[in-house]
Amino acid sequence: MITEAIDFRFLLLENYKKLQITENQLVIVLMIDHLLSQGNPFITADLLSLKMSLDVKDIDTLIADLLTKGLLEYTTINGKTVTTLNPLKEKLYSEFQISISKENAVKNNQKIKSELNNIFETFQKELGRSLSPIEVSRIREWVTLGYSDETIINALKEALSQGKKSLRSVDKILLSWAKRDELETEGKTAIKDDWSTNLEEIIRIAKTPWLDDDDDH
Repeated sequence: MITEAIDFRFLLLENYKKLQITENQLVIVLMIDHLLSQGNPFITADLLSLKMSLDVKDIDTLIADLLTKGLLEYTTINGKTVTTLNPLKEKLYSEFQISISKENAVKNNQKIKSELNNIFETFQKELGRSLSPIEVSRIREWVTLGYSDETIINALKEALSQGKKSLRSVDKILLSWAKRDELETEGKTAIKDDWSTNLEEIIRIAKTPWLDDDDDH
């Protein structure tokens, strides 16, 4: 079902060029929409010519092109032929949804970028050193998993309060909090006790010196 919550004319004016609608066709579409709103179910070139300065033959040609493009339709309802702009409206609403999705994606990317910058700056400040590539990758993974920058930073501060300065300890704290929250809301949890063994293997292979030994036990 086509929603009328979004103004059709606004979407038309915003997107007609993208849909390859000429200015003359644009006026015809607007006039058809106007006549339909006045209770005229069947719009012909002759009827449009009474309201427009274009020649009937020109209007007929433009209507034929709109039909070919799948933007206008003549259909039969209860044995009567009616004019409908539903195909065009569906395309316009689809374009609107795509633009909204793109806009949301941009906002989300900006939000994630802002959160990552906040986390990186805080970690470097609290640890008093630069982050290694593996540490940066791990933090990105936390954000991807849905942990907020506030939660990640709080986990870091919790680890530091325990005298631990490795990302392993932060990871364990995040894991324990996730288990606690799931137990509280679901009454059970499928989260395993072991932390990311893949990351541990990567660290072992890379032989990075940044991982502390203070929480290996």
